[in-house]
Amino acid sequence: MKPPHKSRSGTSGSGKSVAGKPDRAPQRPGTWHPPHRQERAGQAAKSADASVREPRRAASPPAPKPEQADRPRPERLTMPQRQKTEAAPERPAPDRSRAATRSGPDAPRGGVWLYGNHAIAAALANPARRLRRLMLTEEAEAAIAAILPKPWPVPAERTDRARLDHLLGRETVHQGAALLADPLPQPALAAVLERPGPVLVLDQINDPRNVGAILRSAAAFGAAGVIAQERNAPEETGALAKAASGALERVPLLRAVNIARTLIALKAAGCWVVGLDAGGGVLKGDALAQRRVALVLGNEGEGLRRLTRDTCDEIAGIAMQGGDARLDSLNVSAAAAIALYELGRG
Repeated sequence: MKPPHKSRSGTSGSGKSVAGKPDRAPQRPGTWHPPHRQERAGQAAKSADASVREPRRAASPPAPKPEQADRPRPERLTMPQRQKTEAAPERPAPDRSRAATRSGPDAPRGGVWLYGNHAIAAALANPARRLRRLMLTEEAEAAIAAILPKPWPVPAERTDRARLDHLLGRETVHQGAALLADPLPQPALAAVLERPGPVLVLDQINDPRNVGAILRSAAAFGAAGVIAQERNAPEETGALAKAASGALERVPLLRAVNIARTLIALKAAGCWVVGLDAGGGVLKGDALAQRRVALVLGNEGEGLRRLTRDTCDEIAGIAMQGGDARLDSLNVSAAAAIALYELGRG
């Protein structure tokens, strides 16, 4: 018999290798396979073994560090929340009232626009007032020159009423004159008490025209000064200066943080504090002739506050001769003028 046929790959016809190990791709006896088919068979066997293996797991993320694990994750904002958070805050509408701000309309920071012939003439004559810019119409320049002859400490700039209306507001009665100046420096209480005359104390009077009219009466009747509260009182504005008609430059205007403490200081300086109110007796100037009086005026609507009232030495009112119950009170500026006249009689 002939020996079995051996293939080039070294396998016998029984499908076993020469070393006695089974071949990866058994072959029929007596057949020969080229080498490339044997390589393909080996690759197919490897892929079959790989498909049976357990699938590879995805790599897990690294464990966070202790400080990162304890740190709270920021809350993600939805689109409406982002728009609401990133939106710019709404600005309040500017207050156009003449008494709302110190500087007034279109005035540089730290300045105030004064208007009116008498108010500007008094400011031009006041050496304590720092002046910046003077704007006058032809008529206003002639009117102010009649009150205060030239030369003036600041040159006049010729303008027209339309420009002043645009600058100060159409409702402002400027008489064709506007002066940009710094607010007056506030004097000390001791400096005011060195001047003769009574002292007026305003308890939360917040109308600038009333304060200006009280200053005008104070100048007319020789008052030493006017004290207003730091808050709940008008700032120095053009409306206040025009109502004062020049008295703002002649009568010191102080600002007090606490009215009750200021009254105590006035008492310590030798003043007799009288609260002007209808709930007390009648104000008589001859009974107060030997005293220096500090006259306290209350708010236009509520009058004197309780603590202010309790700090006064006495409460007195103005005698009403008409006998009409409907006229049991006066405007605060009118009441101040009558009370100052009564004190002057003593």
